[in-house]
Amino acid sequence: TIEVKSVRSKDLGDGLYYIRLTSFQERTTKDLEKAMEQAQKSGTSALVLDLRNDPGGLLNQAVAVTDMFLDKGQLIVYTQGRLKNQDLRFTAEHSNGFPRWPMVVLVNGGSASASEIVAGALQDWKRAVILGTKTFGKGSVQTVIPLSDGSGLRLTTAKYYTPRGRSIHGTGIVPDIIVEQPRPELTAQRQREDEARRLSGESPREQKIGEQEGEGVEVGRRDVVDLQKDVQLQRAVEILKATRILEKNGPSPKAEAKTSG
Repeated sequence: TIEVKSVRSKDLGDGLYYIRLTSFQERTTKDLEKAMEQAQKSGTSALVLDLRNDPGGLLNQAVAVTDMFLDKGQLIVYTQGRLKNQDLRFTAEHSNGFPRWPMVVLVNGGSASASEIVAGALQDWKRAVILGTKTFGKGSVQTVIPLSDGSGLRLTTAKYYTPRGRSIHGTGIVPDIIVEQPRPELTAQRQREDEARRLSGESPREQKIGEQEGEGVEVGRRDVVDLQKDVQLQRAVEILKATRILEKNGPSPKAEAKTSG
């Protein structure tokens, strides 16, 4: 069995820490906790959470990951469908003791399902700035009904909604700040491959999103953080640095005078 590591992290220096989730697997939350502990030890004061090209995975891991950044009792996600008695609500339950660092979450068209649950909740509660491009829009609960001939009918029975009632399915999460990643020059071979994907109904994006929850094959995974070439990451770092400056300086003397008056 080949175990795929779903959490990667890197100290960017100057109090900035980078964590990337490639998928939501059974160990994702535990591995994320270890990365957060390492970030805390390194003197981190701001965090970048990268969910780009993360196709999703286990719902309970999406809830647990989001739980790490929200206050107890805050709604994470809920489902609403055909049968009211099957509607579910998931709220933050734990207090893990990690600092509430300023945070930017990176997303793109390959961010789907569980990634969108995390990004949507953090955006609705204004816990993080969401940056990048609109996400894929995969947020449905599907039930397979067996048929007599041995086949099955897949029926959408419910949809996922963010804390403020936004449907994820077919809509996706629109970032607070839109930043397009410059497209590299396509070779003739890559152009032919993209055209073949279009004709077969697949997306020409880096990420091939399957219909099943968390299914997908990632192409061109970013294992190495390149701050010099990654425009979206550069913007995230700039925003976090500006946020720290504002927090460090505090309110202006005029604002303090008005408050005390």
